[in-house]
Formats: sequence, structure tokens, C-alpha cells
Amino acid sequence: MSGRIDRELQQTVESVLNNDKNLKGYGLQAYVNNGEVEVTGIVDSLSEKEHVNRVLSKLNGVRRVNNGVSISTDGAIDDEDVEFEVAEELNADPAVNLKHVGAKSVRGTVFLQGHITDQEEKKAAIKAASKARGVTNVVSRLKLEDKNDLSLKELFHSQVNNDRENPEKEDFIVE
Repeated sequence: MSGRIDRELQQTVESVLNNDKNLKGYGLQAYVNNGEVEVTGIVDSLSEKEHVNRVLSKLNGVRRVNNGVSISTDGAIDDEDVEFEVAEELNADPAVNLKHVGAKSVRGTVFLQGHITDQEEKKAAIKAASKARGVTNVVSRLKLEDKNDLSLKELFHSQVNNDRENPEKEDFIVE
């Protein structure tokens, strides 16, 4: 009985992979054994690989998804290219403020750096970065912005004002 159920589930899985708008062009392969789905193939981005897990894990009868899908691009892409593409994806997402969020790529692992205003911005930044070609992993080093922190401009001006207010300091003239 388990063999028949696995065959039916495999047909369903293959149908989903072949008809899903984000996955149908990749020719991903699946094998089902006792409700565990093993998926192999190649996609262009981390978000597509993660999408495989999301769509297949929702299917009735799927106990587990073993995602053996690889991420590859058409041609050579280096860390500078990845950073450029991540910046484009971050810029395209209105929930992410590029003035405070940046990215660094090391062999396809993207490190998001900077400050965010809330957790929704963090989620949006991670999701956007995972859409870029060449990204194999996203690591968030984003910190929640402390409302009491001064901006660089505010910090600079507070230091300048403090210097003027201290009469014991000498004035220096730069020529």
C-alpha cells in the first residue's frame, strides 16, 4: 500500500514542480519514499531553492522534503557581481532602506549589515537578498536601530558644540 501512495505522491510532486511558475523551467527531479521527497536539480537563486521547500511541504502526504537542489548561474559571477545584484534587489523592495542596509558577499554567502527600524524590514531585506543571482546563503548582521542612538550627523554636531562650550580648550586655526 505504501508503494501506491508514494507513486501517487510522486506524480503530485512532479506536477507541482513542472507547473509552478517559479520552478517549471528548471526540470527539477523528485523521488518519493515513505512520504519523504528527495528533490535534485539546479535553480538560479536561493529564494527559488527555498520556494521548493515551501510548496512541497504543503502537499498532503509529504512528511519531509530533502532539498538537494543546487544554486548556479549562467556563467561566472563573482562576489562583486553578487553584491551589485543584492543591492538591486534591496533597492527594489520599498520595505528596505538602503541608507541603513548594505551587503557584503563572500563566495556567495551574503552578509547583511546595518541598522533596521523593525523586524519587518529585516525579513524584507533577507527575502530581497535571497532573490539575487549567485546568493547561496544570507546571514543577517542587521541590528535593530536604537531610537536613542545619534546619527553620524547628530554625533558630529554634538561634538562640535561640546568643543565650543568648553572654555578650557584652545581654538585651533587651520590655514
